Amino acid sequence: MASVEEKGVDDGYTKDGTVDLRGNPVLRSKRGGWTACSFVVVYEVFERMAYYGISSNLVLYLTKKLHQGTVKSANNVTNWVGTIWMTPILGAYVADAFLGRYWTFLIACAIYLSGMGLLTLAVSVHGLKPPNCVDPNAADCPKATTLQLAVFFGALYTLAVGTGGTKPNISTIGADQFDEHDPKEKGHKLSFFNWWMFSIFLGTLFANTVLVYIQDNVGWALGYGLPTAGLAISILIFLAGTPYYRHKKPSGSPFTRMARVIVAVLRKWSVPVPADPKELYELDLDEYAKNGKYRIDSTPSLRFMDKAGVKTGSTSPWMLCTVTEIEETKQMLKMLPILVATFIPSTMIAQINTLFVKQGTTLNRKVGNFNIPPASLAGFVTISLLVSVAIYDRLFVPLVRKWTKNPRGINLLQRMGIGTALHIIIMVVASLTEKYRLSVARDHGVVENGGQVPLSIFILLPQFILMGTADAFMEVSKIEFFYDQAPESMKSLGTSYSMTTLGVGNFLSSVLLSNVSRITKRNGHRGWILNNLNASHLDYYYAFFAILNALNFIFFLVVSRFYVYKVEVSDSMVVLRQELEVGSKHKVNSQETSRK
Repeated sequence: MASVEEKGVDDGYTKDGTVDLRGNPVLRSKRGGWTACSFVVVYEVFERMAYYGISSNLVLYLTKKLHQGTVKSANNVTNWVGTIWMTPILGAYVADAFLGRYWTFLIACAIYLSGMGLLTLAVSVHGLKPPNCVDPNAADCPKATTLQLAVFFGALYTLAVGTGGTKPNISTIGADQFDEHDPKEKGHKLSFFNWWMFSIFLGTLFANTVLVYIQDNVGWALGYGLPTAGLAISILIFLAGTPYYRHKKPSGSPFTRMARVIVAVLRKWSVPVPADPKELYELDLDEYAKNGKYRIDSTPSLRFMDKAGVKTGSTSPWMLCTVTEIEETKQMLKMLPILVATFIPSTMIAQINTLFVKQGTTLNRKVGNFNIPPASLAGFVTISLLVSVAIYDRLFVPLVRKWTKNPRGINLLQRMGIGTALHIIIMVVASLTEKYRLSVARDHGVVENGGQVPLSIFILLPQFILMGTADAFMEVSKIEFFYDQAPESMKSLGTSYSMTTLGVGNFLSSVLLSNVSRITKRNGHRGWILNNLNASHLDYYYAFFAILNALNFIFFLVVSRFYVYKVEVSDSMVVLRQELEVGSKHKVNSQETSRK
């Protein structure tokens, strides 16, 4: 890949095309780096507190206040969360094609905040919330009116539209603060995504402990009002960092460029591809340099797509595409098999705030005089992830890269593979735990009446802790992989890939739950998933998930085996690797000298 700048004396300006809000080049010493990132990371702590303050306990609000059953409430949560994670595709499109990341993000924040405000009103104003019910599980509890449901779910989905513009752009804005062409900043970016996830789960930890407790024991009005205030604070924090941010100009719709390449390939399907890639259509390097963009050299992968660059006399952009446009499209398409392989692990994550929480409601939650909110166990996912990320970044990576010579320690797909394997173990553990819970329920005669099982809620801890460890491998590397492997002009779209997988995973969870519930009730059977979990068979359902994860792991091994990493945009990774090797040799020599 050719850089926009020729090698020479460093003038202090960034070399990756970043500018200020007025479009002027920026000095590396004045903008970006960890100074700018600090505002972005602190924003994310408060924003995640706001989001998880709503999502963590939502299944219990739907059950206790809207009086919905197990399957319906769980599906309403996963359908909403699925929408939350799918809308980033639209946000990435708007950012890359029209407004840029900064302005798209701010407009989306306004929508997000309005949704949060309306949701707080929906659980606070007397006429907008359903009447109380003495026994929330009773069949004759008054149902929410059409108006109440419209306001509540309207607020939830307004919030979802807002997050579509914030999610794909905020992490990309953070990553944009490091110059790909500077080896030192490139090294900082390697740690950015680890600490980015650290900030996410710090906010999540607060939501899963303090906010969930307030919702269960004080009230939903305050429990939703605090996340709304947290979101407003997070937006102000982000705005405070504006003078320090680096920005990348919108480079046109990535979907349009990809569509042009695909159409051109189809229209020239019978045209042979020349043996010499230099015969394909491409612009001069200067054309890219003056626009602050990158030219990508032709690669041997997916050679049939090079047909789009074969010169046939037509200059229509739907008939003739540059090598750079072709390679960008190739890269986005090559990531699709990896994307598909992340769907099943994302489906497992959907169980944390649905079935895992519902399990907790059946167990003894008392510790002294304190009642543990079931949703607060998700805090152990957070704690586990925070500890795992810190150990991975500070101990595992320095140790392993001595042998691999890879600045990341292990490559991104290897890290994702470890996370994928851990999901098999999680579901086996969850199935065995549920099998034990059901046996105790039978022994104490609480199967039919759905009474509390005399077991501590902490028997669920292993599956929550393991989920956090799996996230440290799978989720962190997934975000970094799709950002890192996306072409420079499609970073927001690449980031939205990592979010799309969570959206698909949640929708897949809804489909699986509904169909398994329906199929297992055939021929007079009681079914695996009932409103009364003591009479259900979640152990069978989790065992089914374990098999699904095992099959997915095999699929992941196959697709990752054939994946070819993209060429770096600069030689900064090579330089960084050399610096690590020199640093390691220097350390050894120093130790030998000291011994002498």
